[in-house]
Amino acid sequence: MSLERLVDEIRTRAEAEIGEERRRLAAEESRITEERDRRLATIQAEATRQAELETARERAQRLARAKLDARKRVFEARERKIGRLLEATRGVLTDFADSEEYPAVLKRLYAYAQGSLGKQIRVRGRAKDASLLRTIAKGAFSDEPLPILGGLVAETTDGARRLNLSFDELLRLREDRVRELLAA
Repeated sequence: MSLERLVDEIRTRAEAEIGEERRRLAAEESRITEERDRRLATIQAEATRQAELETARERAQRLARAKLDARKRVFEARERKIGRLLEATRGVLTDFADSEEYPAVLKRLYAYAQGSLGKQIRVRGRAKDASLLRTIAKGAFSDEPLPILGGLVAETTDGARRLNLSFDELLRLREDRVRELLAA
């Protein structure tokens, strides 16, 4: 074998090995590129899914806040309306306390108080009703005026039991029912 042939043989083998290495390198590069692209696609899909979930969650929270705020505003408006109507009701009761039917109502309230607490009672009421209560209750009337819309407050002479028949208290006790009627 000649030297040139040996050199050609070595060169041919070297070129074959270099070609094989280049093909292996290209295949490895292609595999790495595919793996990178696959990972990027997975990461982008996950990021898109997370963004959609976060957007949906945020939208649901905003909607819930808006609904709660709307309910709160409706409730506040209803309460303002009912408050105005309760004030108007107090005005009607005040007007009624100045009407001609009021003395008969005071007599019935006094009779009811006597029936509930007994004959020995003390009665108090508005300063404006003092003369009327004096004639109805006779000696059972106490001159201490009460800051009430109308009606009377009765208690036993020993102070053990008390019956508040003032318009204020009657309205307060039935406020839930009055609210139902006013809200309708």
